[in-house]
Amino acid sequence: MVLSQEVNVIPKVVPPEITRAQGLELYQDMVLGRTFEDMCAQMYYQGRMFGFVHLYNGQEAVATGCIKALKAGDYVTSTYRDHVHALSQGVPARAIMAELFGKATGCSKGRGGSMHLFSAEHNFLGGYAFVAEGIPVATGAAYSAKYRGTDQVSVNFFGDGATNNGAFFESLNMAALWKLPILYVVENNLWSIGMQHARASSVTEIYKKALAFDIPGYLVDGMDVLAVRRAAVTAIERARAGEGPTLLECTTYRFRGHSLADPDELRDPAEKDLWRKQDPIPKLARYLVEHQLATQDELQTIEDDTQTLIEDAVQFAQDSPEPPVDEITRYVHAEDE
Repeated sequence: MVLSQEVNVIPKVVPPEITRAQGLELYQDMVLGRTFEDMCAQMYYQGRMFGFVHLYNGQEAVATGCIKALKAGDYVTSTYRDHVHALSQGVPARAIMAELFGKATGCSKGRGGSMHLFSAEHNFLGGYAFVAEGIPVATGAAYSAKYRGTDQVSVNFFGDGATNNGAFFESLNMAALWKLPILYVVENNLWSIGMQHARASSVTEIYKKALAFDIPGYLVDGMDVLAVRRAAVTAIERARAGEGPTLLECTTYRFRGHSLADPDELRDPAEKDLWRKQDPIPKLARYLVEHQLATQDELQTIEDDTQTLIEDAVQFAQDSPEPPVDEITRYVHAEDE
């Protein structure tokens, strides 16, 4: 007679690919972006914020995964959906919120508003209202770094609609020819305002466009911050080593309309529900807890502290002065010094 016996087997544990400190940084950064954008929506609908405001909710993993893989001194260039990119690059929430309120203490001194954030101090080279407008700027920053012999890397964010623009092709061609240290990041949220990506591009798999320039192109899950970070680290190391540009297509989704003035009636509710279930923030939270890198209480503390920080930014913006009228022409024309 053979007796059955229970065997104590040590379960195979897959070590986490990030440290506790890295995980908490990624979570804090994504929560910061989401909380900031939610507050912007409140301010806009209360009539305390004006102009066009394009929010980033749902796409946080792309900004965080790429920018938090950079070193101090690297460059970031954005689009008109630029608040979260600026936050991830280190531009203070106070300075961004004040800019959205049109105040003199804003990072662009109240002259830029939502779509034209800029901070030379943080090497954040701007948000741009025109589609694909920032791509040549980011390429120029990469050329500057190579010309000056630094190890700086330029990261450029743009949407799927920009990849049918001439500036996209011209810039990638130049970057490939000169092996510029740049990472081109396509945030493919599937919609260009109300136009589905599949209806607007003859090549729907954007990462394959890299083949035309003989550079690496990768498709990345843009709803998974660790997947984005993994791809970004590889591309950034390649750029810093002098091996040239990389194109990343990050598939993602915006949870709100194109702008806060968009009723968002064109997208199928079932499509929106499907993507909301892939929210990158709770996905990372589950990973951190399951791998014992953080507790639920620690994550809640991050969320509470971030809410306090954003409320402080709003108060700062409200209390800040309006730009003085006598400076209205400053920065418009060159002045004799």
